[in-house]
Amino acid sequence: MKLALACALLIVLAGCRASAPLPVYWQVIPFELTSQSGQPFDSSSLAGSIWVADFIYTTCPGPCPRMSSQMRGIQSATASMPDVKLVSFTVDPKTDTPAVLAHYAQTYHAVPGRWFFLTGTQNALEKVCRHGFKIGDVDGSLEHSTRFALVDRQGRVRGFYSPEDDDGAIAHLLRDIRQLHREKS
Repeated sequence: MKLALACALLIVLAGCRASAPLPVYWQVIPFELTSQSGQPFDSSSLAGSIWVADFIYTTCPGPCPRMSSQMRGIQSATASMPDVKLVSFTVDPKTDTPAVLAHYAQTYHAVPGRWFFLTGTQNALEKVCRHGFKIGDVDGSLEHSTRFALVDRQGRVRGFYSPEDDDGAIAHLLRDIRQLHREKS
């Protein structure tokens, strides 16, 4: 009887075991851009928040509308976690002015204060994309990564998720967001 109870307890404990910590890749570089409201947006305003980043442009005929719909789904799925933010960086700063980004944000029902659409100079956006996330260039070609990046409360990249390559990528991202949310800051 004691052996059966001990085995049952081990099975329960094994099921409750915490997930392995997410990898820590690197610190996102500080940046100063402009939000869809036309106000300056400093990366320090994300300190203490978990955030998901992507790179899009508003006139994209390809993957950007799908990515923005997926971000809207992430926004909905994390509605009970106000410390989770979403940040969409444009790769087309010539077209994507704050006013254009504000209209785009409305189209995707972005919640103000939770989902930010950022623009700036091509040079500033290039630094964020190339050196902050290491996933491409903002060089005027409009070619960009379709991966989502997960950033922790300390501003460190903790994961990349490519929905084009993996049907379960968004579910995996949401699971990792919940894991970071449970961790102590």
